[in-house]
Amino acid sequence: MNIGCHVSAAGGIFNAPQRADEWGCEAFQVFSRSPQGGKAPELTLEVVKKFKAEMKKYNIKNFYIHTPYYINFASANNRIKYGSASVVRDELERGSLLGARYVMTHLGSAKELGKKEALAQTIEMLKKSLNGYTGTTKLLIENSAGAGEIIGDTFDEIAHIIKGVKHPALSGICLDTQHSFASGYDWRTKETFAAAIKEIERTIGIKAIKMMHANDSKVEFSAHKDRHEHIGDGHIGVAGFKLITSFAKKHKIDMMLETEYDKVEKDIEILKKLRGK
Repeated sequence: MNIGCHVSAAGGIFNAPQRADEWGCEAFQVFSRSPQGGKAPELTLEVVKKFKAEMKKYNIKNFYIHTPYYINFASANNRIKYGSASVVRDELERGSLLGARYVMTHLGSAKELGKKEALAQTIEMLKKSLNGYTGTTKLLIENSAGAGEIIGDTFDEIAHIIKGVKHPALSGICLDTQHSFASGYDWRTKETFAAAIKEIERTIGIKAIKMMHANDSKVEFSAHKDRHEHIGDGHIGVAGFKLITSFAKKHKIDMMLETEYDKVEKDIEILKKLRGK
């Protein structure tokens, strides 16, 4: 398993591998377009070639693409829901061009439609994103912290969506440690960790965890807020991350940090130390 973090693609996505290497990343995550909106930068043959050359230069094999923040499959607005499906599909195609292992996405909010209709529409829009897709990059659902009526805060709900979509390109989840902790899965002790893993096994299965977002939590257990903290500075703590890292190592799951850049290098060092050789 590899340890890395989210890096900037400013100035061109081909700059990301060098930035990742400078922070000690063995793999990395990136936005292939602005997370706030706007047209995606064109991936010309030259850009793709340069990016792959940089990946080889810094000996980085795995990288991941995060979809923009505005994705909402459950929107009552047709422009937003169809736009979300279109952008996710485009990110998969872009990922296939660049050689990304996975694209991960949030699903959106059920507040406009109510939970039942929102889940049905999310499944419908995910199917639309994947219809006819034959690329190499696979799609992952990222679990949410459960703030407001954000979809995907329980593994039961995610299992329902994956089963509803039934497409080989939707291959599992990106497990965010902070989001799951905030939505009621406790990683801090051997007993609570085992209970959380048992719940994952019951719903989506351990093999569905394809990568992790390794983030400590600014907020307390089951607070239902999305607030990342540096490793050891939050409520999960180093003891919790020792269990998480050991699990990721055993199952060969890459861990990507999404903490602030001021101490992300230190976070990477802590995870590497917890992993051991």
